[in-house]
Amino acid sequence: MINNQGFFFYNIYGMIETMNQFVIYLALVIFGLCFGSFAGASVWRLRARQLMQDKAIGDDVDTSEYKKLKKLTKQSLINDRSQCLNCNYILKWYDLIPVISWLSLAGKCRKCHKSIGYFELIIELGVALFFVISLYFWPQPLNNNLEIMKLIIWLVSGVSLAILFAYDMKWSLLPDSVNFMFIGLGVINSIIVIIMSNDKMATMAGLLGSILILSGLYLIIYIISRGMWIGFGDIKLGLGLALMLADWKLAFIALFLANIIGCLIVIPAMAVGKLKRNSHIPFGPLLIVGFVIAGLFGNKLIYYILL
Repeated sequence: MINNQGFFFYNIYGMIETMNQFVIYLALVIFGLCFGSFAGASVWRLRARQLMQDKAIGDDVDTSEYKKLKKLTKQSLINDRSQCLNCNYILKWYDLIPVISWLSLAGKCRKCHKSIGYFELIIELGVALFFVISLYFWPQPLNNNLEIMKLIIWLVSGVSLAILFAYDMKWSLLPDSVNFMFIGLGVINSIIVIIMSNDKMATMAGLLGSILILSGLYLIIYIISRGMWIGFGDIKLGLGLALMLADWKLAFIALFLANIIGCLIVIPAMAVGKLKRNSHIPFGPLLIVGFVIAGLFGNKLIYYILL
């Protein structure tokens, strides 16, 4: 009888744990979709302001793109409302439900019925997937508030990286405002890592090595090439990534993976003629992918390499 009771309560406990896990992951999906929607909207607003600044200082800008996005800069932050870039239709709340609104309208504007593309859908799903994968594969146990804070910082950083990833893919630029925000999050993360460390000198040395690998190396390349091979935005991005990883070994893995992935993309594309030797390849997205893999799986990779 006691054994049966124990088995019963064990099953109840298991069901509660499963439900708790389900609720947590469901919440992550919802928050990820919402933050992904925010990231997608931010990309267009950042681009609009970038074009306004470029035009103000006399730089050449794409006239059609400028006219299309200029409307996004006419509202204050308080009154800023999402709108269709084709017909200026101000989106209602039911047009802004992540994924569901896009699917219900078949990826078209409710008013003018012109296609809005897959960009918003992809970034929403991408951030949600990042949130779920990050919790599932988080490399440290979440046993205290500092570890939980590190995970939160990682997730918030993922939103910044989604903006940088999309912006660099579209326009081969990394906005300073987002880069600086990401660096700030990296500073907070580094402080937490140092506080939690039992050997603070070794941790700070690892942090310095991480900065030298992911930011210092690109600074040297930038100086040697006089900005022809990489942009200064990659140096700032590398600094943020280094502060988030805070370990020279993880930084090396992130850099190695970024270059390997780049070769796997570039070499076949050149072989079929889609890219030329002088084609510009945005390196930011490659660094970000390498960073995510290193942050979640880097310690396991190091363990298996050293076996």
